[in-house]
Amino acid sequence: MKTVSIIGVGRVGGALALALDEKCRIENLIVRNPGNASAIAGHLINKPSITTIFEAGKITSEIILICTQDSQIGRVSAELAGNLKHKPFVFHMSGALSSEALNDLRNIGCPTGSIHPLVSISDPFLGFSKFKDAYFCVEGEASAVSEAEKIVKHLRGKSFSVETRNKTLYHAAAVTACGHLVAIIDTALEMLGKCGLEEPEARRILLPLIKSTIENLETQTTVKALTGPFARADLETFEKHLEKLKESVDPTVVGLYLELGERSLQLAEKQGANREKLDALRQKISLAKKNLK
Repeated sequence: MKTVSIIGVGRVGGALALALDEKCRIENLIVRNPGNASAIAGHLINKPSITTIFEAGKITSEIILICTQDSQIGRVSAELAGNLKHKPFVFHMSGALSSEALNDLRNIGCPTGSIHPLVSISDPFLGFSKFKDAYFCVEGEASAVSEAEKIVKHLRGKSFSVETRNKTLYHAAAVTACGHLVAIIDTALEMLGKCGLEEPEARRILLPLIKSTIENLETQTTVKALTGPFARADLETFEKHLEKLKESVDPTVVGLYLELGERSLQLAEKQGANREKLDALRQKISLAKKNLK
């Protein structure tokens, strides 16, 4: 059973401690707020040491997981590098940063890498079970990637790797699929609000549609899953949408609708939509975008 220290016990750090408890021995929780860590520690089999003072020289764990905010990872790496008395595996959990954020530790001989769960954790106690069957992006030195894959197995997740140079691009893709998806749905809710629907009702109405789209994507490519007026290159419906949107919502919302429409037409073309209709709709979208400026 490997020994683990966790630096930063917020939503992700706390969830990791709870999820790894039966597979690893959690030795240290190093935090700013001891109250949060105490709540986590109370649910662990082996009660870890909790400290708000960064005493890296006292850490003897085989694995260190850095779960702080991205802006703190470099500082933590430097502080560890100056105080560690052994060479543990060290991983950070950032999606946007690569293992290069831990170069201070790599330079003293620690195998370093990053582990990023592709799952949304809003609360450690509610979220630790979400690691099961989730995908984790792992990257770094070969030995660190191998160890990271073992950690992911302990979490009952699935791992995949990207090259270090592509880590930030990977994270941008994840943000687009998750955070931007929420922003798009929020935009749709705003539109329904203009129709006189309160947000709770609007969400109830849209959720079955959203879920059915996600279910389609489980078995179909994005090309096959696209439906609606853009899939049909339906110029008449587009013009009606555009006219009403200009009357009802902010120009930035209209712009978002047009940008996504252009992307949808790329998928529609791959579906085999009528070329003349596609070209006509593209011209209308291009003109509408110019008129917004």
